[in-house]
Amino acid sequence: MPDRFAHPPFNYYDGKTDPVEHVSHYIQMMSLHTHNDALMCKVFPLSLGPIALRWFSGLLKGSIRSFSELVQEFGVWFVTCSQVPQPVDTLLSMKMRGGETLRNYANPYWELYNEISGDNKRVAASTFRIGLPEDSGLRESLTKKPPKGMRQLMRCIEEYK
Repeated sequence: MPDRFAHPPFNYYDGKTDPVEHVSHYIQMMSLHTHNDALMCKVFPLSLGPIALRWFSGLLKGSIRSFSELVQEFGVWFVTCSQVPQPVDTLLSMKMRGGETLRNYANPYWELYNEISGDNKRVAASTFRIGLPEDSGLRESLTKKPPKGMRQLMRCIEEYK
C-alpha cells in the first residue's frame, strides 16, 4: 500500500445487489488510483461484505493477473444479481388510478423510467401522457404540445402539481 493511503468509504457488496453497480462505485471511489492495477486489486476486498469476501478468499493464488480480470471474475460469480434493464413497454402498464394524485403517479413512473435501457425519451414521455385520465388537463396539454424530452415533461408536470 502506498504511504498515507487511506481507503475511501465503500458501499459493501452483500452478494444481493448488482455487481456492475458495485464495481462502478468502487472505481469511482478509487478514481485517483485507477492507474495502479495492483492497488486496485489489493483494496477491492475492503469493499466486500461477508458473502463476497468468502468468494474472494476462495480465488486461487495467482489466478488473477489484473484488476480487469478480477472484475470479470467478480461479475461472472455474481451474475445472477445483475439487474436487467426494463423494456420501454413496461411504462405502458402504468396508469393513474382514480383518486390518485399526480405526485403518486409520477414518482413510481420516474423510478421505472430510470430502469429502462436505451434512448427512449419520446416514447417515455408519450406513455406518461397515455397513463393520465382522459379528462386530465395535463393530458390535454401534453397532447396539444408534446414535450420534446424528459426535462420539458418534468416542467409541465411541476406546473400542474
